[in-house]
Amino acid sequence: MTDTADLTRNQRRALTELLRIFPVVDEVGERFVRAGHELHLVGGSVRDALLGRLGNDLDFATSAEPDQTLSILDGWAEATWETGREFGTIGAQRRGLRLEITTYRAESYDRVGRAPTVRYGTNLNQDLRRRDFTVNAMAVCIPDHRFIDPYGGLADLGAGVLRTPGTPEESFGDDPLRMLRAARFVAQLRFEVAPPVRQAMGGMAGELDRISAERIRDEFSKLMLGSDPVTGLRLLVDTGLADRFLPELSGLRLEIDEHAQHKDVYEHTLTVIRNAMRLERVSAGGVGGAGDQGRVSAGGVGGAGDQEPREPDLVLRLAALMHDVGKPATKAVGPDGRVSFHHHEVVGARLTRARLKALRYPKAIVDDVSELVLLHLRFYGYGRGEWTDSAVRRYVTDAGALLPRLHRLTRSDCTTRNRRKAEQLAADYDALERRIDAIQQAEDLARVRPDLDGNAIMRLLGIPPGPLVGQAWRYLKELRLERGPLSEQEATAALYAWADEHGVPHS
Repeated sequence: MTDTADLTRNQRRALTELLRIFPVVDEVGERFVRAGHELHLVGGSVRDALLGRLGNDLDFATSAEPDQTLSILDGWAEATWETGREFGTIGAQRRGLRLEITTYRAESYDRVGRAPTVRYGTNLNQDLRRRDFTVNAMAVCIPDHRFIDPYGGLADLGAGVLRTPGTPEESFGDDPLRMLRAARFVAQLRFEVAPPVRQAMGGMAGELDRISAERIRDEFSKLMLGSDPVTGLRLLVDTGLADRFLPELSGLRLEIDEHAQHKDVYEHTLTVIRNAMRLERVSAGGVGGAGDQGRVSAGGVGGAGDQEPREPDLVLRLAALMHDVGKPATKAVGPDGRVSFHHHEVVGARLTRARLKALRYPKAIVDDVSELVLLHLRFYGYGRGEWTDSAVRRYVTDAGALLPRLHRLTRSDCTTRNRRKAEQLAADYDALERRIDAIQQAEDLARVRPDLDGNAIMRLLGIPPGPLVGQAWRYLKELRLERGPLSEQEATAALYAWADEHGVPHS
């Protein structure tokens, strides 16, 4: 067992600072001791304190059972809740801190169903052994501040290694989601998994099928929002875990890009994710703006200057992950041996929608990510001079509120090592954004509407509300996209021409 003396000076300072900043910890500890119970700060709270990244949510383990915990907190906590009571957990709030206090546990799983059979434990070491990894199996006794580390978590924390307190097979058999959590910690904390843990992940990947889609989704989202999601994704693919809930990602390894050059689609996708993460730093501002969206340089995206960091963007990262998943199904080899993936964006959008729905993502995320996948190829061809002002308007209106993300995704998709080609793509996209800006100065592209509204259509045609009004409105909107703003006289003439063509009488 590691002693408090084994902590480095910085780690001792971190724990001391934690307890200085949060005197609530000692307060609640003293109440439990007076009631004859043990209380320990445990798990991620201790790990994060030692890493210098503690938040406002604190986890505790106690010898008290839930009813006893509620009694101890009565009159002290500003609020309590019992949503985790079936797992022995009582929540409390005090001075802006959220505390979760869980009775020592020694639960076991039937290794068939998804939920544990909760059984209260009798001591702290037993509780710590059932935790996922040794770095989460450390504790600080409250209120005497004694550091407890029976499974070598401190050494593993220093080495950046994930090991399990017991055998990996025992740990993952109890809760297969821990395998996905290992990949999440790799992405969040840049840890490595110990060889026995990696081996068990590969051998037990099928056990993930026991876990609900919602739990998988939550862990996967945390992985994607980590500081290094690419390494986490590689671990999922290499161990076969991705095949259980995201087989489209593993499938990309079989494909070579349409240029048959330096990257297969899998490696290209991982590069696009990294590029998109760099562009997250750029402010979203408005409809477009070349100066606002960063630049693509040879071999990838350029820097974002000294912009302030933004929050990780789950929608953008998921779109980068999924943007080419339609390629395996659309692969074709021409007579000259060149590979093509025609309409892979359409197929990819459909696959993306189905996969995200299966993982129970909210509808807004499903819709946004799928739309970005559908639109990500629209830009290519712009540099050949084929885009009219109408095409630019459609690009903006089809993207709508997603346009800033579409800018980032499209720029991130440039991963060629051909410097001349990369610079040309960058120049083309810069030109497109300048063109969007210019048209935006004259027209409100974010709110394109027909030049005549529904009331005017009914008045001019002398028709009541109904399907014909909607058909005329959509025709005028298409005309607006094609020709730009029309005068009232021009719009009226166009409406009458449409009515004549469709046999709609008018005055």
